[in-house]
Amino acid sequence: MKTTTNCNRRKFLKYAAIGIAGAVTYPSWTQAAGKFTRVNTPSDDFLPDVEIELTMNTADVAILNGEKTRVWKVTGKVITGDSNILDNNEGTYLAPTLRFKKGQKVRMILNNDLPAQSILHWHGLHVPANMDGNPMYAINRGETYIYEFEILNRAGTYFYHAHTHGVTARQVYSGLAGLLLVSDDQEHALHLPSGDHDVPLVIQDRSFDGQNQLVYSASMMQRMQGFLGDRILVNGRPDFVLPVATRAYRLRLVNGSNSRIYKLAWDDGTPMTVIGVDGGLLEKPEQHAYVMMAPGQRRELWVDFSERTVGAELTLRSLQFDIDMHGGMMGHGMMGHRRGMMGGMMSVSTLPSGSDYPILKIRVAKKEQGDNTLPKALTPITELQTKNAANANNPKTITLSMEHMSALLNGRSYKMDDIQPDEIIPVNSLQLIEFDNGFDGGMHGMMMDMPHPMHLHGEQFQIVKREVSAHVTDNYATVSAGLIDGGWQDTVLVMPGEKVTILKPFNDFKGLFMYHCHNLEHEDMGMMRDFLIK
Repeated sequence: MKTTTNCNRRKFLKYAAIGIAGAVTYPSWTQAAGKFTRVNTPSDDFLPDVEIELTMNTADVAILNGEKTRVWKVTGKVITGDSNILDNNEGTYLAPTLRFKKGQKVRMILNNDLPAQSILHWHGLHVPANMDGNPMYAINRGETYIYEFEILNRAGTYFYHAHTHGVTARQVYSGLAGLLLVSDDQEHALHLPSGDHDVPLVIQDRSFDGQNQLVYSASMMQRMQGFLGDRILVNGRPDFVLPVATRAYRLRLVNGSNSRIYKLAWDDGTPMTVIGVDGGLLEKPEQHAYVMMAPGQRRELWVDFSERTVGAELTLRSLQFDIDMHGGMMGHGMMGHRRGMMGGMMSVSTLPSGSDYPILKIRVAKKEQGDNTLPKALTPITELQTKNAANANNPKTITLSMEHMSALLNGRSYKMDDIQPDEIIPVNSLQLIEFDNGFDGGMHGMMMDMPHPMHLHGEQFQIVKREVSAHVTDNYATVSAGLIDGGWQDTVLVMPGEKVTILKPFNDFKGLFMYHCHNLEHEDMGMMRDFLIK
């Protein structure tokens, strides 16, 4: 496939300004006329099993009672393949849910009919660098980008969303995000709950004005903290209620929020049975009192309602936890009300980070027989060995910091074409990487101590260990039991005062692959860099 990058796309200030205006005010844009212009061409030798056309546009959606909400919406149609592989999620702002099988060859035709440049990133998928959605490939209104890749990932719950430089947070908040579900033979052989009993649940927070329009604050303190909405939406709906039958379900939880971290638990104290993480099923089910979920992470639950009576209700809540910021403990919801630097509010949300609030309600609606046997073993996972890492004796350390109104990785902000020697990695190598979020306990000057969900593009990784500084052990104890570290992952929550070590393969594909904080406001502030695989 011939792929060209428009050099003008590197002049980010121009299109960032357009994106900011569109995402904040949501005017009634006039749709572009005529056909879309392709910036790259399909490969003659790529024969897709599945071909899908996706179009990004504006839409008016009924979210709250009364006036409809102006959103940015992706809609799709299947050109080649079974029509059931795509669900447009009509009536919500969510992008289409896509369903693929491992080994399928997929062609995506992405049309941009938005009043801003944009591009989509396939979060968690192992694809070539020019198919990954790097911001350098953002397309203008009236242009088309063609993706071609084979589904190499194991079965799991994956995510896709806008990844446009400087405005990712606004564009995702506006609606440019959806699910991509992969199946394979190993998963199929387990006979897990399927069909109506396999339920994706995308959790997001949003704020609305008096006319039901989305509100997004771009104040510096909101950017430093990360935007927090006033209402929790599930699958694009407020006050979400899931009717279930008296049988087992597979619930696929997705944190699609910009910055909000959830501590999820059942209100009656029932343990949470976790069967999957970012990169698919675990080796065996795990039980936890609660589950931590940072932006971009996915967690799959097995829930058996067979012993509950018709009419019974169960609430999924986000429980209280502590976060250490700016050198002081500001947990128990206080962070949302305390006045911060620059005379502004640290958070204006009525749902402060770390507070207690409901997410969704489950209501047992009918009796139904089903196979409610939880498999004792799920899918085998080969454990990566530190001794096999190319840098086993010299881990690659990435220091996370926020100081002087900047969000930095190893003291650097994002720049295109700014690869440093320590960011060059040999292809087909295994790398030992440490994310250090103030593990030495040092906090100086204007530094802020915050959690950072670190996401690496490309192939998934395994978590080796977590190390925690003594000065944050009390706060850390409010989240530690809900950190699920097994299996394959693509996003890891690194708490203040913590160092997390991972093993990540860089196989098959050369080129630029990003690593960044998945607090989307932090990403837009520059907490993002590229690895060059060569």
